[in-house]
Amino acid sequence: MSRHHLTVVLSQAQGKHPAKRALEEALVAALIMEPGLDVSVVPHLYDLDPEHTGRLFLESVPGDMVVLSWLFPRAAFWLLDRDGIKGHLGETQLKSPATAEDDEDEEGEPEAPKGIGAVDVPDRFIYCLDLRDFNNHEPYVEEIRRIAQECRGRREGSKPAEAKPVMVELGIGTSAEPATPASRFTPEQLLKAPDRRWYPVIDYSRCTNCMECIDFCLFGVYGVDSLERITVENQDNCKRGCPACSRVCPEHAIMFPDYKTPAIAGAPVGAISGLKIDLTKLFGGGDAIKIAAEERDRELVRDGREAVGMAVGIPRRQANQAQQPKDDLDNLMDALDALDI
Repeated sequence: MSRHHLTVVLSQAQGKHPAKRALEEALVAALIMEPGLDVSVVPHLYDLDPEHTGRLFLESVPGDMVVLSWLFPRAAFWLLDRDGIKGHLGETQLKSPATAEDDEDEEGEPEAPKGIGAVDVPDRFIYCLDLRDFNNHEPYVEEIRRIAQECRGRREGSKPAEAKPVMVELGIGTSAEPATPASRFTPEQLLKAPDRRWYPVIDYSRCTNCMECIDFCLFGVYGVDSLERITVENQDNCKRGCPACSRVCPEHAIMFPDYKTPAIAGAPVGAISGLKIDLTKLFGGGDAIKIAAEERDRELVRDGREAVGMAVGIPRRQANQAQQPKDDLDNLMDALDALDI
């Protein structure tokens, strides 16, 4: 793999949905004909364990990278960060029709990051694109062309010279390049199907290290690292399908990328499915806390332990707060929960 090429990684969807596979194949077929790209395919990012070849390959990529996945970009970026695949978040100009409409409706300056941020970030950029935004490959190819030019300009400080197309074997870099650490991975190794996984992902651009998640979770999932920062210490202790800690996080910094609700799965904060909703009410209100406590109790009982209800680990911001009458938003969320969507 050439250090002067932009690495493009396509993370496959879970399962074998024909429409998703068709989009993936069309994208790869188009991208391998683009100049200056190294193209690889790996299984679903969320499922890659530390020993999976796809994860080892991602860890070996030294420069700028574009990741195409079936995840919200925020979730994909911080998922990579937790796996040690770090960089600066690259800004993309690719907007789905719904996102573009939301941006036109928004007024004022975007919210400034207030979290503790990532550590040991190398001098490179990672761009994350959501494969659910468009049904055809062309918008993605156009955006990757723009990103490639941006990366070359940043690296060389001038307009790049015209390059010839480079044929790429999936997963092993350019066929014309000499062997590198990344080129030891074969397509068969990269695409070995991993087991499904379930664990929280922390968005450190939003996390303020308040430790409310470690107080709330009674399964030993969270811990603190050598820098006294909250971390997912024992991810296998997490209870499959339970997103309770995400509901109690005051900054909406905890994501479960596979969860059905966009706000918990890593959707842009401030918008859910095109609807402007105050996430403080959605996640921080009494009803959300009650739902989280019920989810936690359900898992405690399954473990043969006693339910604790609202008596343990309820966020400090809820202390001594009188229960308010339900408003229209509360009623809307009750209706959505009843529909189980």
